[in-house]
Amino acid sequence: MQTLRGTVGLFKVGSQLFTSQGPRAVEKLADAGANLFLDLKFHDIPNTVAKAVAAAARLPRVRLLSLHASSGAAAMEAAREAAGDKKSRPKLLGVTVLTSFDAAALRKIGILGPVESHAVALARLAKKAGLDGAVCSVHEARAIRRACGPKFVILIPGVRPSHGAVNDQSRIGTPAEAIRAGADYLVVGRPITAAPKPREAALQIRAEIEAASPRS
Repeated sequence: MQTLRGTVGLFKVGSQLFTSQGPRAVEKLADAGANLFLDLKFHDIPNTVAKAVAAAARLPRVRLLSLHASSGAAAMEAAREAAGDKKSRPKLLGVTVLTSFDAAALRKIGILGPVESHAVALARLAKKAGLDGAVCSVHEARAIRRACGPKFVILIPGVRPSHGAVNDQSRIGTPAEAIRAGADYLVVGRPITAAPKPREAALQIRAEIEAASPRS
């Protein structure tokens, strides 16, 4: 974290780190002054999701928290209630379609039709359930913005600089493309963490974001 201090807005704690280190990972990062995106993508029955969200919302300096929109309206509504007061709780984001999926992969699990239509439907459901925003790829961001309005938070993962490797992602975009598509937050993982010089990689990506951002 010290290497990247001042170059990023939030640090993501995902399933791998949380499984190995548990809440202590969040507490240690928070003690060091980091604001956090707790990306655990809760997906279960409403009671279980609610209890997990309640516990996560109590962790220090968690600003964003993810759960699967495909867990359904009841689970998302339970999560919203369990998270606590909107002024002090993390923003709740519904994951629409994972960026590792394309239309062919969705068909294999029984979901037919365009990826965009499915992502927009889940984002609408998340908004109706009272969530603050959605997680989607750059390819669905504009459609979700049109469907859910200007105040709906959009977080785009699968962001790769133009020179970066695709890895196991199917629907990716560059930082500039994500900003132009209307992203409020971008998730950049391996292009920074696997870079020989992570700080320089982060600064290059930040420069690309700033160049693409609308001027005030």
